[in-house]
Amino acid sequence: MLRRPLVSELRRVIVLRHGRTTWNAERRFQGQADAPLDDVGRSQAYEVAAIVAALRPSVLISSDLQRALHTAAPIADLAGLPVISEPRLRERSLGHWEGLTRDDVRTRFPDEFADWLASRDVSRRGGESRTQVAERALAVFRELPEVGVSVLVTHSATAMALAAAVLGLPQDVHVISPLANCHWTELVAEHGSDWRLKAHNVGAPGVIVPLPVAPETDIEDASDAEA
Repeated sequence: MLRRPLVSELRRVIVLRHGRTTWNAERRFQGQADAPLDDVGRSQAYEVAAIVAALRPSVLISSDLQRALHTAAPIADLAGLPVISEPRLRERSLGHWEGLTRDDVRTRFPDEFADWLASRDVSRRGGESRTQVAERALAVFRELPEVGVSVLVTHSATAMALAAAVLGLPQDVHVISPLANCHWTELVAEHGSDWRLKAHNVGAPGVIVPLPVAPETDIEDASDAEA
């Protein structure tokens, strides 16, 4: 059953990234490959679930990839909500990069890797552009019921593209930084007003579990780093 919005008619959308996966830890490009949560990721999902459930969401929608569904499951249990599986919230398709490490891509596709480091949209690797990802995720956002709090469980590149689209920001540069695992972006709107960014990269208190340190040449790889 959907809960009614607050009297102020403030709408909040929590765009939550999944917990850490085996491929995140190995610094592999995931895209739409269905890598599972690792032990850290499962712990992150249970930890963040209590915080997100305390926001009293009325609807919970997740990417249909297992790392997102398994992140959404403990939220659903605590909030008493079903998880709506939604393929349009999948991660950006990365074509022939999927499953490769950063070193693999640097060696096999140096020109594409250079574009990626410079935050340019690497369309020739196959897969999707940022704009295509934004369009499908934004379609889900626009279909949300007018309730107080909605939660979308998704992925790094998809979360960035969606937030930029909702806020009217360009897709050719990344104005919004990537989310850490099990962290979220909060978008809010009063009745009849435009959406605005209330918070970004919010998560459970404590230290973010780091990934292996990247070489200096990868400093700019935060664009789609954990896609």
